[in-house]
Amino acid sequence: MHNNDYMKKCSKGVSDLILGIETETLEFKKSTGELKEAVLSICAILNKHQHGELYFGVKPDGTVIGQVVTEESLREVSQKIKNFIEPKIYPEINKVVVDGRDCIHVKFEGNQVPYFAYGVAKIRVADEDLTMSPEQITELLLRSGREGNRWESLVSNKTIDDIDEELLKKYTTQAHEVGRIAISYTDKKTVLNQLELTDGDSLLNAGKVLFSDDIVQDVQMAIFATNERLTFNDIQRHHGPVLKLVDIAENYIRSNIHWRVEFTGALQRTEIPEIPVDAIREALLNSFCHKDYASAQSNEVAIYKDRVEIYNPGAFPEGYEPQDFIDKAERPIRRNPKIARMLYYSKDIESFGTGLKRIAEACDAAGVRYEFKKMKSGFVVCFYRSEEKTDKKPIKADKKPIKVDRQEVIAQYVKEHGSISNMEARELLGLADSTVKRILKEMVDDGILSVEGERKARRYLLKEEG
Repeated sequence: MHNNDYMKKCSKGVSDLILGIETETLEFKKSTGELKEAVLSICAILNKHQHGELYFGVKPDGTVIGQVVTEESLREVSQKIKNFIEPKIYPEINKVVVDGRDCIHVKFEGNQVPYFAYGVAKIRVADEDLTMSPEQITELLLRSGREGNRWESLVSNKTIDDIDEELLKKYTTQAHEVGRIAISYTDKKTVLNQLELTDGDSLLNAGKVLFSDDIVQDVQMAIFATNERLTFNDIQRHHGPVLKLVDIAENYIRSNIHWRVEFTGALQRTEIPEIPVDAIREALLNSFCHKDYASAQSNEVAIYKDRVEIYNPGAFPEGYEPQDFIDKAERPIRRNPKIARMLYYSKDIESFGTGLKRIAEACDAAGVRYEFKKMKSGFVVCFYRSEEKTDKKPIKADKKPIKVDRQEVIAQYVKEHGSISNMEARELLGLADSTVKRILKEMVDDGILSVEGERKARRYLLKEEG
């Protein structure tokens, strides 16, 4: 393009302007000698407001000094912005006249936050450009809904061969049966590709979390002797696919809270937990779904005398309170949208953004006090345990309901899988080896289970009637 034609194109709308002072969306630079600083300012304004303006040829106090405007200077501004801001933006760059002096005007906008200039994310505060913290960058990613740069969408250190194929089959069948996917199981590579959890033969981090074993997805569980985090009666740690960890953690809590028995018409026996099981599972699913897996922190289950706490190492969305998601349907803010989507397909989570409301409703219906605690390093769901009341006599000091529930968990597992080993029962219940052996022996003595094999090969089956 000829120089004169280029200048005409970039000078449209030339007029005398009154600029005032710098604001959070308006920046002044004395000349294109400050081009790098200008690019950083554009990045900062975009991250705060998603739009703004910048003038070359104006002092920070608003004094217009002018700028030599040539085809080369306009092109240089355009190329620097194009080459050093990510994601890319396409601003309007024009020659304008301010107080009779030539200046360069840059008008820009973009909503793909966070933006990086020269590899750094800045944010506008008054007329300053401050470097963003990792927490602020994460928060912008959550709000923007962008998935490409999230940890869960990056290629992991695991391949398709590392997955738990039986778990993938079970998941696919369940998601298909509830009508949320049209995929039927064929082979692991095809299904994982259809679920968008692979890059070639490698698993994305979301696929690794859901269907393979890695130390990054783990849960630490403990029973404390008092209401303080001082001494504990039991402590365990497990790692593996998230769906298995949810089951392990749920059974650990179920096996270590109080249950009461009520009899209704015709002596129908009903066992009622002191904390609603639906609320427990919902809290655990939320904990793993919204975890910050890049933090290398563990999910935690802590059982105290007066409460049960489920800790998620992932900060609550900035600018929101837990009550906001209970009072009305807010737009869901998902740290790990791929993982959340997979759990939605299998109906492990019912719908996006409703987890806290479902926990609150289940606890309110059961008369159980609960609390949501925002922490700098994460988020805690706290269930307060029932106090013993003198007007209601416990059945054998609460122990029988717990024992019966553990036996039912084991019996249900054997119904689904055909048999169970001591190690499988230990992982299922989340209890010490000696306790599990005692429970299995009691079930054999009670005629519920039969035994096959010796020592490490020993397996327990449901005893056939008659």
